[in-house]
Amino acid sequence: MRSKVVLRRLFRNKQARYGITALLLLVLLAYVGPYFGSYDWTDKDFLAFMSSPDADHWWGTTAIGQDMYAVTLRGMQKSIIIGLLVAIIATGLAAIVGAFAGYFGGWVDKVLMWGVDLLLVLPSFLILAIISPRLKGGSWLWFVVLLAAFTWMITSRVVRSMTLSLREREYVQAAVYMGIPRWKIIFRHIVPNLSSLLIIDATLNVSGAIIGEAALSFFGFGIQPPDVSLGTLIAEGSRNATGYPWLFVFPAGLLVALVLAVNLIGDGLRDALDPGSNS
Repeated sequence: MRSKVVLRRLFRNKQARYGITALLLLVLLAYVGPYFGSYDWTDKDFLAFMSSPDADHWWGTTAIGQDMYAVTLRGMQKSIIIGLLVAIIATGLAAIVGAFAGYFGGWVDKVLMWGVDLLLVLPSFLILAIISPRLKGGSWLWFVVLLAAFTWMITSRVVRSMTLSLREREYVQAAVYMGIPRWKIIFRHIVPNLSSLLIIDATLNVSGAIIGEAALSFFGFGIQPPDVSLGTLIAEGSRNATGYPWLFVFPAGLLVALVLAVNLIGDGLRDALDPGSNS
Protein backbone atom coordinates (compact mmCIF):
# COMPACT_ATOMS: atom_id res chain seq x y z
CA MET A 1 0.00 0.00 0.00
CA ARG A 2 2.76 2.42 0.95
CA SER A 3 4.64 1.65 -2.26
CA LYS A 4 1.57 2.70 -4.29
CA VAL A 5 1.37 5.98 -2.38
CA VAL A 6 5.09 6.62 -2.92
CA LEU A 7 4.83 5.88 -6.64
CA ARG A 8 1.82 8.18 -6.93
CA ARG A 9 3.72 10.99 -5.24
CA LEU A 10 6.79 10.29 -7.38
CA PHE A 11 4.92 10.58 -10.68
CA ARG A 12 3.14 13.72 -9.50
CA ASN A 13 6.54 15.34 -9.01
CA LYS A 14 7.44 17.26 -12.17
CA GLN A 15 11.21 17.01 -11.62
CA ALA A 16 10.98 13.26 -11.06
CA ARG A 17 8.96 12.79 -14.26
CA TYR A 18 11.53 14.73 -16.24
CA GLY A 19 14.35 12.75 -14.64
CA ILE A 20 12.73 9.35 -15.26
CA THR A 21 11.93 10.24 -18.87
CA ALA A 22 15.44 11.53 -19.52
CA LEU A 23 17.07 8.51 -17.89
CA LEU A 24 14.95 6.06 -19.88
CA LEU A 25 15.83 7.86 -23.11
CA LEU A 26 19.54 7.87 -22.23
CA VAL A 27 19.52 4.16 -21.34
CA LEU A 28 17.71 3.39 -24.60
CA LEU A 29 20.26 5.47 -26.49
CA ALA A 30 23.15 3.68 -24.80
CA TYR A 31 21.90 0.12 -25.32
CA VAL A 32 19.65 0.33 -28.37
CA GLY A 33 21.32 3.23 -30.20
CA PRO A 34 24.38 1.23 -31.35
CA TYR A 35 22.14 -1.05 -33.45
CA PHE A 36 21.13 1.93 -35.59
CA GLY A 37 24.71 3.01 -36.28
CA SER A 38 26.78 1.84 -39.24
CA TYR A 39 29.91 1.08 -37.21
CA ASP A 40 30.86 -0.89 -34.13
CA TRP A 41 32.89 0.89 -31.44
CA THR A 42 35.95 -1.23 -32.30
CA ASP A 43 35.76 -0.50 -36.05
CA LYS A 44 38.23 1.94 -37.64
CA ASP A 45 37.70 3.95 -40.80
CA PHE A 46 41.17 4.57 -42.21
CA LEU A 47 39.79 7.06 -44.70
CA ALA A 48 38.29 9.31 -41.98
CA PHE A 49 40.64 10.49 -39.26
CA MET A 50 39.25 13.30 -37.06
CA SER A 51 36.49 13.92 -39.57
CA SER A 52 33.60 16.15 -38.56
CA PRO A 53 30.03 14.81 -38.23
CA ASP A 54 28.47 13.81 -41.56
CA ALA A 55 25.96 11.37 -43.00
CA ASP A 56 28.39 8.44 -42.62
CA HIS A 57 29.77 9.27 -39.17
CA TRP A 58 26.94 11.03 -37.32
CA TRP A 59 29.14 12.32 -34.49
CA GLY A 60 32.42 12.43 -36.40
CA THR A 61 35.48 10.23 -35.88
CA THR A 62 38.43 10.03 -33.50
CA ALA A 63 42.14 10.38 -34.19
CA ILE A 64 42.38 6.66 -35.05
CA GLY A 65 39.25 6.58 -37.21
CA GLN A 66 36.75 5.22 -34.69
CA ASP A 67 33.12 6.25 -35.09
CA MET A 68 32.43 8.77 -32.32
CA TYR A 69 28.76 7.80 -32.08
CA ALA A 70 29.56 4.14 -31.42
CA VAL A 71 32.46 4.87 -29.07
CA THR A 72 30.49 7.39 -27.01
CA LEU A 73 27.55 5.04 -26.54
CA ARG A 74 29.97 2.29 -25.51
CA GLY A 75 31.46 4.69 -22.96
CA MET A 76 28.01 5.58 -21.63
CA GLN A 77 27.15 1.89 -21.22
CA LYS A 78 30.26 1.40 -19.09
CA SER A 79 29.57 4.51 -16.99
CA ILE A 80 25.95 3.43 -16.33
CA ILE A 81 27.01 -0.06 -15.25
CA ILE A 82 29.73 1.32 -12.97
CA GLY A 83 27.31 3.80 -11.40
CA LEU A 84 24.71 1.11 -10.68
CA LEU A 85 27.18 -1.42 -9.27
CA VAL A 86 28.92 1.12 -7.05
CA ALA A 87 25.56 2.35 -5.72
CA ILE A 88 24.36 -1.18 -4.89
CA ILE A 89 27.61 -2.18 -3.17
CA ALA A 90 28.06 1.09 -1.27
CA THR A 91 24.47 1.36 -0.06
CA GLY A 92 24.36 -2.30 0.92
CA LEU A 93 27.60 -1.99 2.87
CA ALA A 94 26.40 1.18 4.61
CA ALA A 95 23.14 -0.54 5.62
CA ILE A 96 24.87 -3.62 7.03
CA VAL A 97 27.68 -1.85 8.90
CA GLY A 98 25.46 0.94 10.27
CA ALA A 99 22.65 -1.41 11.33
CA PHE A 100 24.97 -3.91 13.04
CA ALA A 101 26.87 -1.13 14.84
CA GLY A 102 23.69 0.56 16.04
CA TYR A 103 21.86 -2.61 17.06
CA PHE A 104 24.64 -4.51 18.83
CA GLY A 105 26.41 -1.51 20.38
CA GLY A 106 29.34 -2.15 22.72
CA TRP A 107 32.61 -3.35 21.21
CA VAL A 108 30.93 -4.16 17.87
CA ASP A 109 29.86 -0.53 17.54
CA LYS A 110 33.30 0.75 18.57
CA VAL A 111 35.19 -1.47 16.12
CA LEU A 112 32.90 -0.78 13.17
CA MET A 113 32.78 2.98 13.78
CA TRP A 114 36.55 3.08 14.22
CA GLY A 115 36.85 1.56 10.75
CA VAL A 116 34.37 4.08 9.37
CA ASP A 117 36.24 7.00 10.95
CA LEU A 118 39.54 5.69 9.57
CA LEU A 119 38.17 5.52 6.03
CA LEU A 120 36.65 8.99 6.35
CA VAL A 121 40.01 10.62 7.15
CA LEU A 122 41.94 8.77 4.45
CA PRO A 123 42.47 10.75 1.21
CA SER A 124 40.27 8.56 -0.97
CA PHE A 125 41.11 10.15 -4.32
CA LEU A 126 44.84 9.79 -3.66
CA ILE A 127 44.48 6.14 -2.63
CA LEU A 128 42.36 5.37 -5.70
CA ALA A 129 44.92 7.11 -7.90
CA ILE A 130 47.73 5.01 -6.41
CA ILE A 131 45.95 1.65 -6.52
CA SER A 132 44.11 1.95 -9.86
CA PRO A 133 47.21 1.85 -12.13
CA ARG A 134 48.34 -1.32 -10.35
CA LEU A 135 45.16 -3.02 -11.54
CA LYS A 136 45.96 -2.52 -15.23
CA GLY A 137 45.25 -5.69 -17.11
CA GLY A 138 42.81 -6.84 -14.46
CA SER A 139 39.03 -6.74 -14.48
CA TRP A 140 37.34 -3.33 -14.40
CA LEU A 141 35.21 -4.74 -11.57
CA TRP A 142 38.15 -4.08 -9.23
CA PHE A 143 37.74 -0.42 -10.08
CA VAL A 144 34.07 -0.67 -9.07
CA VAL A 145 35.06 -2.21 -5.73
CA LEU A 146 37.58 0.59 -5.11
CA LEU A 147 35.02 3.30 -5.84
CA ALA A 148 32.42 1.64 -3.62
CA ALA A 149 34.92 1.20 -0.77
CA PHE A 150 35.13 4.98 -0.26
CA THR A 151 31.46 5.87 -0.80
CA TRP A 152 29.46 4.32 2.04
CA MET A 153 30.87 5.72 5.32
CA ILE A 154 28.70 8.81 5.91
CA THR A 155 25.50 6.88 5.14
CA SER A 156 26.54 4.14 7.57
CA ARG A 157 26.75 6.73 10.36
CA VAL A 158 23.23 7.93 9.56
CA VAL A 159 21.98 4.32 9.51
CA ARG A 160 23.65 3.68 12.88
CA SER A 161 21.95 6.67 14.51
CA MET A 162 18.54 5.66 13.14
CA THR A 163 19.07 2.06 14.29
CA LEU A 164 19.69 3.24 17.84
CA SER A 165 16.10 4.51 17.83
CA LEU A 166 14.55 1.60 15.93
CA ARG A 167 15.97 -1.07 18.22
CA GLU A 168 13.81 0.29 21.08
CA ARG A 169 10.55 -0.03 19.10
CA GLU A 170 7.90 -2.46 20.35
CA TYR A 171 7.99 -4.77 17.33
CA VAL A 172 11.77 -5.16 17.66
CA GLN A 173 11.49 -5.88 21.39
CA ALA A 174 8.73 -8.41 20.66
CA ALA A 175 10.99 -10.18 18.16
CA VAL A 176 13.73 -10.34 20.81
CA TYR A 177 11.35 -11.90 23.37
CA MET A 178 10.27 -14.46 20.75
CA GLY A 179 13.88 -15.62 20.51
CA ILE A 180 14.50 -14.56 16.92
CA PRO A 181 18.27 -14.33 16.24
CA ARG A 182 19.52 -10.77 16.33
CA TRP A 183 20.96 -10.86 12.82
CA LYS A 184 17.50 -11.87 11.52
CA ILE A 185 15.93 -8.98 13.44
CA ILE A 186 18.33 -6.59 11.71
CA PHE A 187 17.43 -7.81 8.22
CA ARG A 188 13.70 -8.31 8.88
CA HIS A 189 12.85 -5.27 10.99
CA ILE A 190 15.69 -2.74 11.09
CA VAL A 191 16.91 -2.51 7.49
CA PRO A 192 13.40 -2.56 5.88
CA ASN A 193 12.41 0.39 8.06
CA LEU A 194 15.40 2.30 6.70
CA SER A 195 14.36 1.70 3.09
CA SER A 196 13.47 5.35 2.43
CA LEU A 197 16.95 6.53 3.35
CA LEU A 198 18.66 3.66 1.53
CA ILE A 199 16.70 4.12 -1.71
CA ILE A 200 17.53 7.82 -1.83
CA ASP A 201 21.16 7.13 -0.96
CA ALA A 202 21.48 4.48 -3.67
CA THR A 203 19.99 6.81 -6.27
CA LEU A 204 22.35 9.65 -5.41
CA ASN A 205 25.28 7.22 -5.25
CA VAL A 206 24.68 6.37 -8.91
CA SER A 207 25.37 9.94 -10.00
CA GLY A 208 28.24 10.26 -7.51
CA ALA A 209 29.86 7.10 -8.87
CA ILE A 210 29.47 8.23 -12.48
CA ILE A 211 31.13 11.55 -11.66
CA GLY A 212 33.85 9.79 -9.63
CA GLU A 213 34.59 7.38 -12.45
CA ALA A 214 34.71 10.22 -14.96
CA ALA A 215 37.08 12.23 -12.75
CA LEU A 216 39.46 9.32 -12.18
CA SER A 217 39.36 8.28 -15.83
CA PHE A 218 40.02 11.90 -16.84
CA PHE A 219 43.31 11.72 -14.94
CA GLY A 220 44.12 8.26 -16.31
CA PHE A 221 43.31 6.29 -13.15
CA GLY A 222 40.01 4.73 -14.15
CA ILE A 223 38.92 2.55 -17.07
CA GLN A 224 41.97 1.51 -19.06
CA PRO A 225 42.38 1.19 -22.86
CA PRO A 226 41.24 -0.40 -25.10
CA ASP A 227 37.96 -0.05 -23.17
CA VAL A 228 36.33 3.36 -22.86
CA SER A 229 34.04 5.28 -20.55
CA LEU A 230 32.64 8.80 -20.66
CA GLY A 231 35.54 9.89 -18.46
CA THR A 232 38.23 8.56 -20.81
CA LEU A 233 36.47 10.08 -23.82
CA ILE A 234 36.18 13.47 -22.13
CA ALA A 235 39.88 13.34 -21.21
CA GLU A 236 40.83 12.50 -24.79
CA GLY A 237 38.46 15.06 -26.30
CA SER A 238 39.53 17.90 -24.01
CA ARG A 239 42.96 17.96 -25.68
CA ASN A 240 41.35 18.92 -28.99
CA ALA A 241 38.16 20.58 -27.76
CA THR A 242 38.72 23.82 -29.68
CA GLY A 243 39.75 22.38 -33.05
CA TYR A 244 37.62 19.23 -32.96
CA PRO A 245 34.74 20.00 -30.58
CA TRP A 246 32.72 16.84 -31.37
CA LEU A 247 35.36 14.77 -29.55
CA PHE A 248 34.50 16.57 -26.30
CA VAL A 249 30.94 17.86 -26.67
CA PHE A 250 29.13 14.53 -27.15
CA PRO A 251 30.62 12.58 -24.20
CA ALA A 252 30.55 15.64 -21.92
CA GLY A 253 26.97 16.43 -22.86
CA LEU A 254 25.82 12.86 -22.20
CA LEU A 255 27.63 12.83 -18.85
CA VAL A 256 25.87 16.03 -17.76
CA ALA A 257 22.49 14.73 -18.96
CA LEU A 258 22.97 11.39 -17.20
CA VAL A 259 23.97 12.90 -13.86
CA LEU A 260 21.21 15.52 -14.04
CA ALA A 261 18.54 12.87 -14.76
CA VAL A 262 19.64 10.70 -11.82
CA ASN A 263 19.74 13.70 -9.47
CA LEU A 264 16.23 14.75 -10.50
CA ILE A 265 14.99 11.23 -9.74
CA GLY A 266 16.79 11.31 -6.39
CA ASP A 267 15.14 14.61 -5.45
CA GLY A 268 11.77 13.24 -6.50
CA LEU A 269 12.25 10.08 -4.44
CA ARG A 270 13.19 12.13 -1.40
CA ASP A 271 10.01 14.19 -1.69
CA ALA A 272 7.88 11.10 -2.35
CA LEU A 273 9.25 9.11 0.58
CA ASP A 274 9.34 12.09 2.94
CA PRO A 275 6.69 14.65 1.88
CA GLY A 276 7.81 17.05 4.63
CA SER A 277 11.36 17.28 3.25
CA ASN A 278 10.48 19.93 0.63
CA SER A 279 8.53 22.16 2.96
